[in-house]
Amino acid sequence: MKSAPMSEGQGLRIAVVGSGPAGFYAAEALLAAGAEVDVVERLPTPFGLVRFGVAPDHPKIKQVCQTFTEIAGHERFAFFGNATLGRDVTLAELRALYDAVVVASGASRDRRLGVPGEDLPGSWSATDFVSWYNGHPDFRDRVFDLSGEAAVVLGQGNVAIDVCRMLATSPDALRRTDICAHALEQLAESRIREIHLVGRRGPAQAKWTAKELRELGALPEADLVHDPDDLALGAACAAELADPRGARAAQSLRILRASPSGARTRPKAIHLRFNLRPRAFEGEAKVERALFDRCRLSGAPFAQTAEPTGETVAIEAGVAFRSVGYRAAPVDGAPFDARSGAIPHERGRVRDGDAPARGLYVAGWIKRGPSGVIGDNRACSLETVETLLADFAGAPSSAPGRDGLRALFAGRGVRTVDFRAWTRIDEAERRAGAAIGKPREKLTSVEAMLEAAANGQPAPA
Repeated sequence: MKSAPMSEGQGLRIAVVGSGPAGFYAAEALLAAGAEVDVVERLPTPFGLVRFGVAPDHPKIKQVCQTFTEIAGHERFAFFGNATLGRDVTLAELRALYDAVVVASGASRDRRLGVPGEDLPGSWSATDFVSWYNGHPDFRDRVFDLSGEAAVVLGQGNVAIDVCRMLATSPDALRRTDICAHALEQLAESRIREIHLVGRRGPAQAKWTAKELRELGALPEADLVHDPDDLALGAACAAELADPRGARAAQSLRILRASPSGARTRPKAIHLRFNLRPRAFEGEAKVERALFDRCRLSGAPFAQTAEPTGETVAIEAGVAFRSVGYRAAPVDGAPFDARSGAIPHERGRVRDGDAPARGLYVAGWIKRGPSGVIGDNRACSLETVETLLADFAGAPSSAPGRDGLRALFAGRGVRTVDFRAWTRIDEAERRAGAAIGKPREKLTSVEAMLEAAANGQPAPA
């Protein structure tokens, strides 16, 4: 999909809510079309999922931030960090100030299992754990009890694999990454040796990538263990793997079939468990075990369901991490489909019932649901921008835009962070990391970020 011609957006003033990949890709396309773009972000730091969702041992994925930084350097781009939608400015106010608003605020809430014991201490969403070790200010004070020998990770996607890898990687290896100090300290004290990665369906339905699976099998501290019987698939699964839609799963299955199934030569083990549907978490005062229904798959290819066989499987574990999907949070002032966990739209144009919401658009996970990798957000955002530009073709702008937003924030005493101030935060983190042999030491409180934004140095902890 090509960027829109320069003339199509000439003079338009657009606000983008959210500074993750979808927000930056939308900004890139809008700038290329001639628009002025202001990105509004709740935290003082940009980059969203890349900063707070990508695992510390995946630095190459984070290199996309260089592209986003180049976008932010455009003369018609402005960043308003530390500005919360609904608290510091409402969506209605943004719609009044700008020709159009693109909501790209992501999907940060985890989906729940809805089983007994899910709220016991020791039962965590993967979102909490990932955000904690990546230094998100909202999660920095979490305390995870890793004193037991076993952990259960529920899910068959890349995030579930990330959680397993963080639990199985040695502290010495993590010290060379940008993992936060508070997380490294707790993980260094971890006594977990047995990690059970559990999926409701079989290996043919797993959503992880072959790259992530290979990394799991290459960990120097942990063996990857599976039951060869789990790799014996029925006709419907074979049909899925033969279909182009099943190419990724077929590649993963080849990796599993070529790997040793039960050898134990390392101090830790990651056990791949399939066809187990969560039934409950049990324990006196915290999680002590997870109960599952053994299942068999039934149905046509790509429509198989997990049917209980009547057998119960118990896994003794002192901590559990749930990674079974994400949902977007409703945005005050925008319609929201609770069933899909996203904002209803047509090619990115928000729909309020049967009618379009004039000047309101959506991009990223809050548009299409939590699917795909970071790069997939570009096509998603380009589609939205094309729709927006077609709606405003030839329409002159009379919106106050940036000047109006600055005046609003000034009148309310909102201490926003522009992109130049973010670079001071970035430089402070890099200096702190270089002193201890890390790429950066992230600031994990908003107060420290604001101090570094103003002075180049964080406030004392």
